[in-house]
Amino acid sequence: MRKTNKVSIIGAGFVGSATTLAVAESGLASHIVLVDINKDKAQGEALDIAHGAAFMKSVEITAGDYKDTADSDIVIITAGAGQKPGETRLDLIGKNLSIFKQMVPKIVRYSPNSILLVVANPVDVLTYFTYKLSGFPATRVIGSGTVLDTSRLKYTLSQIFDIDAKSVHGYMIGEHGDSEFPVWSALSIGPLSIDEYCKRENVELNELKESVTNSVKNAAYEIINKKGYTNYAIGISVRRIVEAILRDEKSILTISTYNPISDVYYSVPNIVGRQGQIMKICPDLNEEETQKLDASKKILKETIDGFSL
Repeated sequence: MRKTNKVSIIGAGFVGSATTLAVAESGLASHIVLVDINKDKAQGEALDIAHGAAFMKSVEITAGDYKDTADSDIVIITAGAGQKPGETRLDLIGKNLSIFKQMVPKIVRYSPNSILLVVANPVDVLTYFTYKLSGFPATRVIGSGTVLDTSRLKYTLSQIFDIDAKSVHGYMIGEHGDSEFPVWSALSIGPLSIDEYCKRENVELNELKESVTNSVKNAAYEIINKKGYTNYAIGISVRRIVEAILRDEKSILTISTYNPISDVYYSVPNIVGRQGQIMKICPDLNEEETQKLDASKKILKETIDGFSL
């Protein structure tokens, strides 16, 4: 009998293992398969998490090969070279593209009806190549995008104003990388726009914008410089995307999705449900934000054009 809500995770490194734990604890999946070129590592991570069975909702966690991922509802791709201190996400393309050329056809062979969720960096570029390699509709090939960056934005503002991060409503959009930016024109704290809230708190808005933008954009670099990698928050972010898909929530998340006009993947708010991306719902941007998004798309397009399949 086919298990319901089968999730496969490709890559048992720091991000893959954190994602496996987050998805397992959520109770969203009945079966999680962890695949890695290092089979012992995958088996060790799967066992380590599975031994917490008495404290989690029922879920089968196994390690295996690509054939064991057959008929997955979602395949999460975290495999690839990690970002090292001093490297940008875009520096990783050459290393990871060759891995994806071998990996994606195997995933598609065994799970032709799945949703592919790319997490490996640079996520926008690798999601684009996954789309091209898979032959899937673009709505079923998505990237984790700026979902984590949006959480970092909310966290940073929550710390400044001493308020619950869930009461901060805003988005980071564009590339998951150095050209991303907050949509300040649509950001609010509770019912108040950021402009109104800054006036209420006697905070200088332009200084806030600059410091917060830089803090969010550089957050990953800071963590990597201190511990060598990031894994926990991205694992939680991926779990949130998986939740929106498997529960068909129609939630609004800043996943990375395809723009056929620009021929690139980048992040704006999207409605996410059981079929993957349902639609983009980007707010009206002011002139400065429009220019920033165009610049971000241009960077991604130039990067993609520098490689070939």
